[in-house]
Amino acid sequence: MFETPEEVIGWLDNRLKFGIKPGLERMERLMAALGHPERYIRAVHVGGTNGKGSTVAFLRAIVEEAGLEAGTFTSPHMDHPCERIAVNGRPIGGKDLIACAEAVLPAVERLDREGNPPTEFEILTAMALHYFAFVHPVDVAIFEVGLGGRLDSTNVLHPLVSVITNVGHDHMNILGSTLKEIAAEKAGIIKNGVPLVTAARGEALETVAGTAKEKRAAVYRLGKQFQYTDLGPAENGERFSLQLVFKTFPDLEIGMFGRHQLENASLAAMAAYLLQTYYSFFIEDEHIAEGLKKAEWKGRFQIVSRRPLVILDGAHNPEGAASLTETFQRHFPEKKATVLFSALKDKPLAEMIAILDQLGGKLVFTEFSHPRGERAERLLSLSRAADKRAVKDWKGELARLIGGLTEEEALIVTGSLYFIAAVHPVVQKILKL
Repeated sequence: MFETPEEVIGWLDNRLKFGIKPGLERMERLMAALGHPERYIRAVHVGGTNGKGSTVAFLRAIVEEAGLEAGTFTSPHMDHPCERIAVNGRPIGGKDLIACAEAVLPAVERLDREGNPPTEFEILTAMALHYFAFVHPVDVAIFEVGLGGRLDSTNVLHPLVSVITNVGHDHMNILGSTLKEIAAEKAGIIKNGVPLVTAARGEALETVAGTAKEKRAAVYRLGKQFQYTDLGPAENGERFSLQLVFKTFPDLEIGMFGRHQLENASLAAMAAYLLQTYYSFFIEDEHIAEGLKKAEWKGRFQIVSRRPLVILDGAHNPEGAASLTETFQRHFPEKKATVLFSALKDKPLAEMIAILDQLGGKLVFTEFSHPRGERAERLLSLSRAADKRAVKDWKGELARLIGGLTEEEALIVTGSLYFIAAVHPVVQKILKL
């Protein structure tokens, strides 16, 4: 048994050696052993390639603004593993973490003995489901898909609403080499009769809509059943108008940066509207407006300092890199960017780096401690930027870059979300935040 939260985290970290093992058999065994917590939860299930975490954050803020309790399950964490299981933004407490780990431990040990060991993510998912069902029941639990959808451990849920943000090129070594194949995996979270909110486009949308039709799930598509109009950048985010099915918001503001966040905010607002209309959640117009304005999400074009200007952004695939580039040019067209970049080797690195090359500034490639981390020299070789270099000591380089920033410059730290999570506490110490 576990004496401290640190022991639980150490136990979970040790499970990372089992890697990623898509499939629901182990989760179904865990659910049965725990008394099927997934059946006691009113959930919203959020999948897609980019924007999952931001959409969860927007929806959580709306639900919280309505005076309700929202549980969230997200990944990866930014500062502490307990952030991944939270209620109204408050990470799970130490005693509850221990209780949830001890609840799931016998079933994990049984599967281990049978030679079918659950992964770290599967155990965390089971702990979150147990927490929101039996330890700290919530009004709604918002679950972010870990990888794909169809075979992801969160897919034991039967939610009130499903959300598929978009479909792009990510985890192609696992999900498939074409958008159609990836979309089929994402669409695996669609359940019989459960309404779907999506911003998928093109052939990905065709696949998603086809699955929804088979499942007799109503589809609420961005650009058709609901749509937004970009009203331009605000000082601390973005402004937009939003037209839902029977409702218009003429002037909304969000505290996150980037045109792509307007899409995520619209998806969250539509999901909240369905919770209200389908399931009688007491969510008013002002709750949607205020929730969207207050929502925050670390590591997504997060301005940690304005003087000097330092931005953290987990742009971990080509679509994310494109959004980062557009957002920087939209909000800081007068600034010259220096980019500190590190990523995992199983990503489409050449495409990502080609997009970052277009920023026209200085590119510094580095590496960090992760089993799938790519070497700095390899990243450097993929760049065609005129001003570029590779360094191994990212902590020392981060301090040097921040110390040398002028009023006309900005530092963007980007790449893997795992890299951003490592950087986040270090940059706060350097800036004395």
